[in-house]
This record gives sequence, C-alpha cells and structure tokens, in this order.
Amino acid sequence: MEGISNDVLNQFIIDGLHEDIQDGDHTSLACIPAESRSRARLLVKDDGVIAGVELAERVFKHVDPTATIDVRIKDGSDVQYGDEAFFVECNSQALLKAERLILNTMQRMSGIATMSSRFALEVEGLDVKILDTRKTTPLLRFLEKWAVRIGGCTNYRDGLYDWIMIKDNHIDACGSITKAIETTQAYLKANNKNLGITVEVRNLVELYEVLDAGNVTRIMLDNFEVQLLAEAVQIVDKRFETEASGGITLQTVGRIARTGVDFISSGALTHSAGCLDLSLKVIK
Repeated sequence: MEGISNDVLNQFIIDGLHEDIQDGDHTSLACIPAESRSRARLLVKDDGVIAGVELAERVFKHVDPTATIDVRIKDGSDVQYGDEAFFVECNSQALLKAERLILNTMQRMSGIATMSSRFALEVEGLDVKILDTRKTTPLLRFLEKWAVRIGGCTNYRDGLYDWIMIKDNHIDACGSITKAIETTQAYLKANNKNLGITVEVRNLVELYEVLDAGNVTRIMLDNFEVQLLAEAVQIVDKRFETEASGGITLQTVGRIARTGVDFISSGALTHSAGCLDLSLKVIK
C-alpha cells in the first residue's frame, strides 16, 4: 500500500460501499439476523497473480471492526484454480455488504498484477524497467497502479502533474521540438518546479533535434521498429535515458528490451488486462 494515503483509500471504500448499498442491503436486512456471524473463504478460480488481499482486509475492518482475517496467500503470489487466499469471520450482514466491492476490486487488480507479472517475466535478467501509463480506469488509477507494482512492474507518472511528457500533439501545437523544450524549461524555472522531462520522437530526424536541444531527462522512441530502435539507442549513447513505447506486447517486449533501451512503457499492463476469477463463499 506504499504511496497510497489512508485518506484516499478510506474514501474509496466509503464511496464504493455507498454506490452499492445506498439506503441499505435490503436482501440481507430482510433475511439475516442482525447479530448473525459467518465465516467465508476467498476462492481462486483461475491461474495468475493475486492482488488486493490487503485492500480486502481494510474493507472488512471498515464494515466490521471485529472482523478477523486469516490470510493464506499474500499479494503478489502466484495462484492457481482451487487456492484459498484468505478466510474471514465477521458479522454476516457486514460480510455481504463488503462482498461485491472486494471481489470487483480484487478481480481487476489481480488481472493487472497477472499481466504485469507476465511482462516482467519476459524481460527477466535484462537491465530494463517496464512502465505503466495513464491508460487507466478513471478514479481507479491508484488501485490499478498499485496492482502494477504488485505484479513486478514500475509506475511511470501518476498524472499530468508530476512529470513533463512532451508528445507529438504538444510538439505539433507548439511548433517544433526545440521550441517545446525551450518553453518547457522556461515554464519550470518561472514556476519553481523540478520535474522530469520526457520528449517523444517519431523518427531519427526528431531524435537528432532533441540531442541538439538537450535539457531533457528521457527520450521516448515511439513505434520504432526493433532494428531502428537499437540504432537509436546507440545514437543516444546514454546521454539521456531512453524509452520504447507504442504497441508493446508480450510477444515483442523481450526483443525490444534486448536493444539496450532503459525503459519500456506499455498501456497493455492496464488497458488490456482482464480479471482473475475469484469468489467469496460462506462456509456452512
């Protein structure tokens, strides 16, 4: 949960429960005694990497401070069909209030963690970091980026506010790469901000323009063929960090990593990840 404030997490739990419960879980209120307590297990019904166990603990404690959770499999662990991630004992009505919020978030987070783990495995042993992007579900970015970390990959920027990324649209709107870099440096100085700067290039001509302009942190080589990417990395020659982006898949990431690029960013970590099938079952 590193990097996530308690206030953000608590507000997410409150809002998530309210979306589902509104003025009451009338099914549970109608048929389950208020004092009833139940024990349940989180059953894994797919192969992958589990994520969101720590979040589930927080949700259960929110709905019932007396809840006890016996964690059998921790976040980031490989799981397979039939595994039992945890057991929980708490008030029955509270358990059923929390069930869907926990399953929805854990299934999504586990899907992302699984995808991230597969990307990380493809570049194991190579000196490269796999980065996520801003291609996340609105208002759930903090959870999805948490899942990326659980899966073994690295977060890029959290948003537009914590890193400068000069992409093709910025360059075209500004007029040129050189002008975009110069005006960015002036803006940062005027506003007393110290932010990293990535500049996207689409070909070697633009790459040489960035090298002439300087004053950046990283050069993003967008949609370069592998052979051209390797050439570009050699041209940069460690003067700046290098990043490959654009259409990165599990099938191509290994070849791209072996070009010597420092970073590989892929929206697929989040936007192409599915869900890991999980269920919460009351034990009679």
